[in-house]
Amino acid sequence: MTKPLLQELLTRRPTREEAHRVGESAILGDLLAVASELRDRGHGDLVTYSRKVFIPLTHLCRDICHYCVFAQPPRRGEAAYMSLDAVLDVARKGAEAGCKEALFTLGDKPELRWRVARNGLEALGQESTLTYLAEAAQVVFEETGLLPHLNPGLLDADDFAALRPWAPSMGIMLESVSERLLEKGEAHYGCPDKEPAARLETLRLAGEAQVPFTSGILIGIGETRAERLDALLALRALNDEYGHIQEIIVQNFRAKTRTRMQDAPEPDLDDLAWTIAMARVIFGPAGNIQVPPNLSEPESLSTLVAAGINDWGGVSPVTPDFVNPEAPWPHLDRLGELTSDCGKTLHERLTIYPEYAMEPERWLDERMVTPVLQRIDSDGLARSESWSPGEADPPPTDVVRRITARPSSDPHRVDSILERARGGQRLEKAAIATLFRARGEDFTRICRAANDLRIATNGDTVTYVVNRNINYTNICYFKCQFCAFSKGKLSENLRGKPYDLSLDEIARRTSEAWERGATEVCMQGGIHPAYTGQNYLDILDAVKGAVPGIHVHAFSPLEVWQGAATLDMPLRDFLSALRDHGLGTLPGTAAEVLDDEVREILCADKIRSDQWLEVMETAHGLGLKTTSTIMYGHVDGPENWATHLLRLRDLQERTGGFTEFVPLPFVHMEAPIYLKGNARRGPTFREAVLMHAVARLALHPVIPNIQTSWVKMGREGVAACLNAGVNDLGGTLMNESITRAAGTQHGQELPPPEMEDLIRSLDRTPQQRSTPYGTPPAAQVERSFDAAPLTAPNNTPAHRYERSGPLRLIRPGLEIADETSA
Repeated sequence: MTKPLLQELLTRRPTREEAHRVGESAILGDLLAVASELRDRGHGDLVTYSRKVFIPLTHLCRDICHYCVFAQPPRRGEAAYMSLDAVLDVARKGAEAGCKEALFTLGDKPELRWRVARNGLEALGQESTLTYLAEAAQVVFEETGLLPHLNPGLLDADDFAALRPWAPSMGIMLESVSERLLEKGEAHYGCPDKEPAARLETLRLAGEAQVPFTSGILIGIGETRAERLDALLALRALNDEYGHIQEIIVQNFRAKTRTRMQDAPEPDLDDLAWTIAMARVIFGPAGNIQVPPNLSEPESLSTLVAAGINDWGGVSPVTPDFVNPEAPWPHLDRLGELTSDCGKTLHERLTIYPEYAMEPERWLDERMVTPVLQRIDSDGLARSESWSPGEADPPPTDVVRRITARPSSDPHRVDSILERARGGQRLEKAAIATLFRARGEDFTRICRAANDLRIATNGDTVTYVVNRNINYTNICYFKCQFCAFSKGKLSENLRGKPYDLSLDEIARRTSEAWERGATEVCMQGGIHPAYTGQNYLDILDAVKGAVPGIHVHAFSPLEVWQGAATLDMPLRDFLSALRDHGLGTLPGTAAEVLDDEVREILCADKIRSDQWLEVMETAHGLGLKTTSTIMYGHVDGPENWATHLLRLRDLQERTGGFTEFVPLPFVHMEAPIYLKGNARRGPTFREAVLMHAVARLALHPVIPNIQTSWVKMGREGVAACLNAGVNDLGGTLMNESITRAAGTQHGQELPPPEMEDLIRSLDRTPQQRSTPYGTPPAAQVERSFDAAPLTAPNNTPAHRYERSGPLRLIRPGLEIADETSA
């Protein structure tokens, strides 16, 4: 009778009466099937965990739960509380082992029962256990960077206000709403803090304080199944009101020696699976349902996954489970294997769940916003690698290995999307966002599909152009929050002197580039407040006057828009003038992300998305080819990236004017928005590889060339991307200054011999190209392999634009420099 209802509950959550009816009469297999499908709808193939260190601040407690071995009476010679030195010792070991969470466990208000606790607090100079907890959490965070999660028991509004600044999340297990368990002979007899109404009040106050909160139920301690459902429904009601319960733990009772319940029966696997499945049905697809993996046998974990969990909770590589000391944590590698055997992908999260991390202004104290932001990826999960664009750290080996792994033959959720992409169909936004979120096996399948398309489109030839970057001025009056290149009184100034190259120096650099085998000069600069469109025309004249045969790839859509506006010329007329003065193609920079919600944060005073697209469409209409780019990995995410790709594809289908797509990962080290604490540390390596692979798929067949940036990705990163859909390595550059200003460690030039060695190391065929993907003159190719060293550039000073005061934005760990030492 309940099977039709179960199917209906795939589309909505049950009422209280329906939950009890399903719980009483549903066949377990049917229940698990529905719970599993609900979990997949909300979480896909992802199962998360938090890498934590366990800090038992005190084992004293005023309660005497009859199943608990964590709470201990005072012992002669033992301190009532861990010292701060001891706390820090454990926390540092956790940080060294890669933990990101410090889980503080402690008894509930032990000073209300034990004199030794009161004396201990007095010796520590503390008013209460909670004031000491606040200090310990603060010290751990400030000294180790671990994010505290606090489980201190019952709290009032003032307690939340005092603890919230140092804890992204807190928690209290509801355990049960059964008043019977407080009676003599029951599990909670003599435990004033286990009164259900009191615990529900703490949960309510957590909602009012907007604290991401963990709760759950403990099963097998004498409650009935109906009481379990009532507890879950009570938690759901609170979450519906406040939205703060970030996870529901279903914890199975384990009998422990030396407790009054040491002989009590434990829930069996079916009972645990039933409870998990009912929690999933009650909370629906989006809820986070957790089960501790150390409280069940390894061979049982597949049943728990089938019942609808999406999280294993905190797992420590350093400390034992002090609440269940008889149950060791599974090794994380083994947990990953067991999860994979269930067809799921294990990934680390922070103590705060992704959906809360993505709304930090709502859910976090201002002191925690930046630390959380800089520890997450674009989905709000833990950033579990040291690699960032522009830095010298090697890419994570597990991601590199997955790029070229052999996909399984089992069907996967991305398969239908990949099939449409192979056929050249325009993918919808949600489908592209799904590809960007891929992990594990899905990631491998996407990389393989992108590489297959690369082979079909471009073969094994990898192209590059010999060029020179000429950034003619670094003076800019725009305040793009990602830019560390611009200098001057009106900019978000960092290090370095403002300059404005003379036309003679531009001509000299052009001639030197030609002598060194270049076929292109790539020219972009800041938006100088004294420039008009005539300056851009003069620059073109200087370049073409020096070397008539060189290709000029110059002026972003922002520069073009500004140039037209300053001359009061229609956009088409100004672009025509640029073309007549020698402009060959336009770079697709200044796009950043073509989503104005992102641009409002990143570059509010810059041209809008529609203006960028208008410049490009006008240029294409005049026969000027352009590149296209994205600069990603800061305050954006998969939906924004999908919007960007679709806007490029739509324009390309109208004009055919884009020659290539170039992903430019955000280099964070010197960027103002990062130094202000408002951006992530660039994309993760997985995200960076996916940007290239997904672009190959989403832009097929209209944009045939996908380029990767060696300046930002590094040589190992470039090699990985060449196996994920990339067929072009861009330019040799000669002088790279924009990314270098942002902090890259990957150099200023990759000369042709080194470029070709890199390409051949991957069994690919290198080929020099011209800017529009033609054949360069043979004499220039020959020159490029026998180039003389570059002479030192002369950056013409622009003294009137120098700042006289000290620089205020500085990379952490570096001394503040004044203008004379910058």
